[in-house]
Amino acid sequence: MYKSLSLSFMPCKAMLQPRARITSQDSENFVDYRTKVARNPRLERLQCNYLFPEISAREAEHMEKYPNAKVISLGIGDTTQPLPDVVASSMANYANNLSTLTGYRGYGAEQGSKELRKAIAETFYKDMGIQGKEVFVSDGAQCDISRLQLLFGSNMSIAVQDPIFPAYVDSSVIIGQTGDVENESGRYRNIEYMKCGPHNSFFPDLSKAARTDIIFFCSPNNPTGHAATREQLERLVRFAQENGSIIVYDSAYAFYITDGSPRSIYEIPGAEKVAIEVSSFSKIAGFTGVRLGWTVVPQQLLYANGFPVINDFNRIVCTCFNGASRIAQAGGLASLSKEGYKAVISLVDYYKENAEILLETFESLGLKTYGGVNAPYLWVHFPGSNSWDVFNEILEKTHIITVPGSGFGPAGKEFIRVTAFGHRENILEASKRLRSLL
Repeated sequence: MYKSLSLSFMPCKAMLQPRARITSQDSENFVDYRTKVARNPRLERLQCNYLFPEISAREAEHMEKYPNAKVISLGIGDTTQPLPDVVASSMANYANNLSTLTGYRGYGAEQGSKELRKAIAETFYKDMGIQGKEVFVSDGAQCDISRLQLLFGSNMSIAVQDPIFPAYVDSSVIIGQTGDVENESGRYRNIEYMKCGPHNSFFPDLSKAARTDIIFFCSPNNPTGHAATREQLERLVRFAQENGSIIVYDSAYAFYITDGSPRSIYEIPGAEKVAIEVSSFSKIAGFTGVRLGWTVVPQQLLYANGFPVINDFNRIVCTCFNGASRIAQAGGLASLSKEGYKAVISLVDYYKENAEILLETFESLGLKTYGGVNAPYLWVHFPGSNSWDVFNEILEKTHIITVPGSGFGPAGKEFIRVTAFGHRENILEASKRLRSLL
């Protein structure tokens, strides 16, 4: 199939234009008037609309074109299974108590409730030396990435895996850490792109990587699904130590690891002195709509002048954030209870089984497929093809949404990402359609 793709690839700027519709009346009233405020030049550097809203927009256009088609989304990584009853009930009870004089609560601590911070530390970082006071509860990992960028500022140099979740690069552009984009490569100047692919076991050759202040690293990786081994993470921590860098480690999918690979950077000795860890309840407990995450900033992590990073991050949080919803935090705490934890594991296992079905499907078709074992994502290779062409043809001929790999960086050009988040009947139907097409 990938050798006979016929749909043309549109350049990024043409393909991803804003889709706001302006009526003729709007045009008469507003278009001729302009303020004297200049647009932020950093936002002008962004190549495209953000990837996932663009995928949603294309899905909406496809459904308008084919109103009777049953579109199946294997694209945006959004959970689909209901929340465990113990979790939903906990949030409902908390919300109901807010209607009583004794149960009402207003603002909470910006850093999160002490109970939840302690529970996160004890559940995910047991025997790693992480304390509850080093955990900052938030409204999600992606929001924390932007808060960390505010912490670092515009003068920091950064490195990212290629391919990688686009929020790291886009937030770096917005905060002013990058130069302009190179048209031929699609890379931004002043970013160190650490290529990760089958040729290097999805782990960068650190001997060829330039020294940077900040290293963004995601494991299991989104989009490739690769979970870094202990030996690989030991090399990463050693590299950061030798260069005096800070690792921002995204462990949002760590709960899916099954092969014994580390679930936290703090399993590696010395990481507490060079790493911040960001994580989330979204893909663990199905909180994509509830919104709850956390960031760990160890007290041992110091700037060059000896000042604790945790103190500055606390200031950023207190300035830019009023704290996660008390209701969401009640759900998070319930998910870490004995009953809730068991239910959450059941959710993760369900999506893992979906991943097994999809992995078997693609491999049976002779397509080299990575991930799907330690992560809910599959990284499917279509040699010699352009990922947007593959995306378009699969959507047009099967009504299945995927994600073009080039949206995660130049190294993803020949790949598509497929998510295992979905109802089982949709996963099975998608597998049937893909077998028919490919």
